[in-house]
Amino acid sequence: MTGVTDAPAAEVEIDESLVRGLLGEHAGQLAALPIRIVGNGWDNVIARLGDDLVVRLPRRAAAAELVVHEQRWLPVLGPRLTLPVPVPVVAGRPGGGYPWHWSVCRWLPGDTAEQSPPSDQHAAAVTLGRFIVELHQPAPADAPLNPFRGVHLAERAAMVDQRLAALGGVIPAAVGARWAELSAAPTYDGPPRWLHGDLHPSNVLVADGSISAVIDFGDVCRGDPATDLAIAWMMFDRSARDEFFGVVGYDDATRCRAAGWALNLALAYLASSANNPTMAAIGHRTLSAVLADTPFGRAERP
Repeated sequence: MTGVTDAPAAEVEIDESLVRGLLGEHAGQLAALPIRIVGNGWDNVIARLGDDLVVRLPRRAAAAELVVHEQRWLPVLGPRLTLPVPVPVVAGRPGGGYPWHWSVCRWLPGDTAEQSPPSDQHAAAVTLGRFIVELHQPAPADAPLNPFRGVHLAERAAMVDQRLAALGGVIPAAVGARWAELSAAPTYDGPPRWLHGDLHPSNVLVADGSISAVIDFGDVCRGDPATDLAIAWMMFDRSARDEFFGVVGYDDATRCRAAGWALNLALAYLASSANNPTMAAIGHRTLSAVLADTPFGRAERP
């Protein structure tokens, strides 16, 4: 498909023997546990460690600092959150020829919300909304900044325009006009809030039909809360989306920016999804939801 590329390539080969060597050097008590590579994302390789643990290792330099942010801030944020999050139990360091920091965390059971959507969208909207209220507290001045998340929506305009041009044969023609409308929303002028930074259905876990955990905080940062609220168009129908926004309590301008962030992120997912049908599906579904909504996310009334 025109304009669609693969996800970023790994810059370091990570296998079970490398993981075992790192554990032997930095967490010897864990090195004898069974190790199995279970995932390769854009940024990290995921390895199961025994029955109860998981190892996260950056697979490219761009992700290396993100693990450090998780190691620094998840122990601070985790206790305030009622949903489990992957607080590191071992903060691993470079070694054995591997150049970056890495983490051991508790294994959080469940399937992703993309694989196994919640059985009740309205209950899920309330659960996720309460989690975001807990997370979105004012952030301290030393909380991370992220040039791609939490910034003014207008700062993403050049990349959105580039992706609109590249994906012209793949996405509906109305996307450009919708972006122009949403990106004109008033800018955020409140205190920078703590953000997950990469909140999409593959980073939300579901067990027994209910949201059970939120994972992958590599993009944790401070900024405009609208970035995280984009998940409302990725996971929920219009009715559940309204319930979600009723819980989080933000104003219409924030909801409008959140729809803009949803469109922006959907284009990003689509642009790098040639070898990732899961993210392609999220991208297409999110664009459809944003296009079906009316300004500020409100349904038109007869």
